[in-house]
Amino acid sequence: MTIGEILAKYPQAGPIIQKYFHGGCFHCPGVKMETLEMGAMLHGHDVNKIIDELEVLSRTEIA
Repeated sequence: MTIGEILAKYPQAGPIIQKYFHGGCFHCPGVKMETLEMGAMLHGHDVNKIIDELEVLSRTEIA
């Protein structure tokens, strides 16, 4: 799943994406091609940490 697909399907993930990738992901053409893993690698972040935060968000949205 690309970062763009994540944002389209889960708009509430926006603040977490912005936290790690700043505002660039919202305007970068790569958002349509880069997976979360690729983006994390390119920006020097641990993809598992980002996924953990997204999972916590999804659990709090359900509760």
